[in-house]
Amino acid sequence: MTSDKLFGLSMILYLITFLFYLIYLVSRNKSVAGKLGYVATGFAWFSLCVHTIAFILRWVESYRLGIGRIPLTNMYESMVFFAWSIMAIYLILEYRYGFRAVGVAASLLSALGLGIISLFKLPQQIEPLVPALQSNWLTAHVITCFLGYAAFAIGFGVSALFFLKKLIHKAGFENDFLPPERLLDELNYKTIAIGFPMLTIGIFTGAVWADYAWGTYWSWDPKETWSLITWFVYALFLHFRLTRGWRGTKSALLSIIGFFFVIFTYWGVNYLLSGLHSYA
Repeated sequence: MTSDKLFGLSMILYLITFLFYLIYLVSRNKSVAGKLGYVATGFAWFSLCVHTIAFILRWVESYRLGIGRIPLTNMYESMVFFAWSIMAIYLILEYRYGFRAVGVAASLLSALGLGIISLFKLPQQIEPLVPALQSNWLTAHVITCFLGYAAFAIGFGVSALFFLKKLIHKAGFENDFLPPERLLDELNYKTIAIGFPMLTIGIFTGAVWADYAWGTYWSWDPKETWSLITWFVYALFLHFRLTRGWRGTKSALLSIIGFFFVIFTYWGVNYLLSGLHSYA
């Protein structure tokens, strides 16, 4: 399929984007770094455009096969959308706040997301939807959940940079190439503030969809249960930050822990626990 080849090209472009952001990050020459920053951002937008075209082509291919559905309903397609969402949200944040350093983490995570497709040889066939998935609520549920996951992924990347900066500082090296800890902490909070309402809407639309598909809003299916646990972890993040003033190390650590819950909810539940979401 043409879309599959373009997804592979997107992964390569994301890796090139990662290299440009990395060189920009460690460059000591401010003039050169400024130019590299623009090149990195340009490559990031170009990579996202190629990724978007591939996504649309797969959508068109499903109609050509007489299936006609948005490509979001299996692990292959969800990984494609997850990787797309990470870069899309990052570029919005870069445009809004100008933190190009985080592009290192975002581009690498997007490349890894697409790389996992090949590494684990996820099935690429476009299959008809099972009856439970034939609902418009599916689109709203999956999109909002993965936008939330993507924001949490960027928060994870920002937190990793936060600890990297502390490690470099502790080792006695200069680390001017990374943003100040205060800025990384603030960006971590902003990404969680974006992801949390997205996940909340995702859980809500999932409940409505569950009632449509299975006749009950909540059945304590493993995916539902772990989604709720993940929601509570990030709710605690926001609660402790706003009421107890958690900043810096505590917030970064909780952000990283929260993302591990995201990964288990997304991957672990699908492959280790059986339930109504096993087809995902």
